Amino acid sequence: MPYGSYSRIANSIIQLSTLHLEKQLTASKHAMKTRIYIETTIPSFYYTLRKDVESQAMMNWTRRWWSELAPEFTLVTSTAVIAELRRGTGETVEQRLSLLENAELLKVTRYIDDIANIYIEKRLMPNDANGDALHLAIASVYRVDVLLTWNCKHLANPSKMEHIRAVNYGLGLPMPILTTPLNYLSGE
Repeated sequence: MPYGSYSRIANSIIQLSTLHLEKQLTASKHAMKTRIYIETTIPSFYYTLRKDVESQAMMNWTRRWWSELAPEFTLVTSTAVIAELRRGTGETVEQRLSLLENAELLKVTRYIDDIANIYIEKRLMPNDANGDALHLAIASVYRVDVLLTWNCKHLANPSKMEHIRAVNYGLGLPMPILTTPLNYLSGE
């Protein structure tokens, strides 16, 4: 067989292999959805009973995010969120819990508790063992892509991002994106 024939055959094989690889990568991208950690404030505002303008706006944005965008992601939450929601009172407790029934449940481990304590020691988060430091530790240790929250004082706070990133880097942990439903809706 002349050399040119081998070359054409090789090029055909390369083209077919490349096409097959591109199809696999495209399928893989669609199969791997972004994982979003649903922090306690999300179901809380979804079913808020507060009537002030700000709370009503947050409720509407949360509900819109949930109906329009949540299906695009893999939702995860934690045993800490479930425990926080169960401590609530009133008619919305069961509704808030039911909102998370299809989310993957992440467990709190001793290692996660240790990371949360480091966040508190480094003054990243307030000294509340079951609070913001724990949610950040869970999302970081489980390598969740996004932590969705309405807590803009301690979590989705741009002025804290570099400090969080530096501490997580020192711990060998990735930093999840810390954001609100409104930020997602604004990017449509």
